[in-house]
Amino acid sequence: MKKWIVVLFALLPSIALAAGGNVHLDKANNDLTDKASLQNGAKLFVNYCLGCHSTQYQRYERVANDLDIPVELAKESLVFDPEAKIGDLMVNSMPQKQAANWFGAPPPDLTLVARVRGADWLYTYLRSFYADPSRPFGVNNVTFPNVGMPHVLEELQGVPSAIYETKMVDGEEVKAIVGTETDGRGELSSSEYDSAVRDLVNFLEYSGDPVKLERHALGWWVMAFLVLFTIVVVLLKKEYWRDVH
Repeated sequence: MKKWIVVLFALLPSIALAAGGNVHLDKANNDLTDKASLQNGAKLFVNYCLGCHSTQYQRYERVANDLDIPVELAKESLVFDPEAKIGDLMVNSMPQKQAANWFGAPPPDLTLVARVRGADWLYTYLRSFYADPSRPFGVNNVTFPNVGMPHVLEELQGVPSAIYETKMVDGEEVKAIVGTETDGRGELSSSEYDSAVRDLVNFLEYSGDPVKLERHALGWWVMAFLVLFTIVVVLLKKEYWRDVH
């Protein structure tokens, strides 16, 4: 019994991460079959995320092949490190100790972030930043309060601000954040920004499980084989037991 209790408590943090807390999560509705979305997501990742975060279990060449990106174009558009090769892992050169000093903790690897957090959590998180002068980078996040990360997509979205609503809590009025809005000065409109974030999340979900679509397709063939094998076994059993009776 004690062993089961220990296992349960060990799993609670991962369960909480996957659930995303009590924050309402918007549906990402991304599509792993949409190569154009995945290509744009890869471009956004290397331009806005790879400077701090890595996907150390993913290779440039694998991404190019899976997303139908010509190798030469991939070298030009995805590989910015002059010393990196197309077959290298997608890692950055940021020293971990310096990163810890700058951000409070080293930026995590994002290869499996979509599997740990979930696509809906990522989609909501990247659209939940708002201006907060009290924070080191001048922004906070509704989905992940007090996160030690700058709003790297701010030039695309614009400067977001929080929308407050007064609620009654234990008989007292409390101002709570119910959403965000932007100043409209970003490079993208609100709908275009949502689409760009969806593409980025789509790429991160692909990175966490590159063979997901192949595995699902193979699963149908396995199920079909098991059904046919079961029919053969049942017929064979009946044939053998006919002589016994």
